[in-house]
Amino acid sequence: MKKSGRRKFIKNLSSCALLASINPKFLKSLFPEDLFLNSSSELSYVEAKFYKKLPDNEVKCEICPRECVVGDKERGYCGVRENKKGKYYILVYGRPCALNVDPIEKKPFFHFLPGTEAFSIATAGCNVNCKFCQNWQISQVRPEQIRSFDVSPEEIVKYAKRYGAPSISYTYSEPIIFYEYMYDVSLIAWRNGIRNTVVTGGHINPEPLLELTKVVDAIKVDLKAFHEKFFKEIVRGELKPVLETIKLIKKSGKWLEIVYLVIPTLNDSPEDIRKMSQWLVKEVGNDVPIHFSRFYPMYLMKNLPPTPISTLEKLRDITIKEGVKYVYIGNVPGHEGEKTFCEKCGQIIVDRFGYTIRNINIKNGKCKFCLSKIPGVWNI
Repeated sequence: MKKSGRRKFIKNLSSCALLASINPKFLKSLFPEDLFLNSSSELSYVEAKFYKKLPDNEVKCEICPRECVVGDKERGYCGVRENKKGKYYILVYGRPCALNVDPIEKKPFFHFLPGTEAFSIATAGCNVNCKFCQNWQISQVRPEQIRSFDVSPEEIVKYAKRYGAPSISYTYSEPIIFYEYMYDVSLIAWRNGIRNTVVTGGHINPEPLLELTKVVDAIKVDLKAFHEKFFKEIVRGELKPVLETIKLIKKSGKWLEIVYLVIPTLNDSPEDIRKMSQWLVKEVGNDVPIHFSRFYPMYLMKNLPPTPISTLEKLRDITIKEGVKYVYIGNVPGHEGEKTFCEKCGQIIVDRFGYTIRNINIKNGKCKFCLSKIPGVWNI
C-alpha cells in the first residue's frame, strides 16, 4: 500500500475505531471472512496461568487482586475464565473481538514511537465495571454475547507486519483478562522485531505483571482517581493495587505513561490532583508523562456534562507546579496541551493536532534545539 493512501486508510480507521469494535461488518474489508466465529461453542478453553487448585474442584484465580475463588462450572468476575473440574481455562485465547490499526497517539502514548501506527486488539470482558466505560459494548459482555475472530498469536503478528505497524497494542477492554493470549502474541512479536504496548487499568497482581514486563515495551495505566471511594463506587475496584502496579512498571524499566480521565464533580478535586502529583514525583519520578483526558457522557454516566476545558487546564497547571515535566490534555484537539515542549529550552519538540503529528524536533532522543535528552522511546 502506498504511503499517502495508507495514511488516508489509517485516518478512516481511527475515526471508526469504536464502531469497529462492535461492528464486525466493518472489519470484513480488512480481514478474511473465514476468520469469523459464529457461535459460543467456539470458546478457546486454553489452560490459564496464575491460579491455584483448591479442594472440591475449586480454583483460586491469581491474575488480579480480586483473586476470585471459582467453583466447578463457574466463571471468575471477568466472565472469560472458567473452572472445569478443577482446571481453570481462559475462554478468549485467540478470540479477539476488536482488531484495528490506530495511531499510537490514540492510546495515548506521546513519548513512544510518535507518528507510528499500532495494530490493536481486544477480547470481550473486563475485571472492573467502570460506570463511564467508553468501550462497554465489548468490556462489559461475556464472549458468547459478541462475535469474535479466530486469530492465533502468529496471525496477529503477521497482520501487524502486513499493515506496517511497528507495534501491537493490547487495548480497548482490559488486556489483563486475556493475559495468556497477550503474552504469547508479545513473545512472537518481540522475536519478529515488533514492539508491544499495553493499555490497562493496572488491576493486576505483581507476579503476572513482572512476567509480562519481560515481553512488552510500554504500558499505559489508567489511574482513574486518587481516592478509594471513587474506585469502590464508580470502578468497583481498588486504588492501592493500581498504585503498586505503577511503581512496579517504573521499576521494571519499561516505558510508562499515565492517563487520568477527569469526570466533573467525581474526581476533579484540585487537592486530589495535588496529592496524586506529589505521589507520582516521589514514587516514579518527574518524567513520567501524565494525560488529563476530557470526559464525555457515556454508558451509565450520561447525567454529567463533558469536562470543562478550564478544569483540565487548572489540573494541568497544578501538576506542572508540583514538578511533573510532561503533562498533557487529551480529547481536546488543537489544544496547546497536546504538544510536547522541551523542559529545558521551552521549544515545541512534538507538534500534535489530535492524533496527527505535524512535526517532530527530536533527534537521537534529544531536543534538536538545545540537545537536552528527552525521556521516551523515539526510534523504531
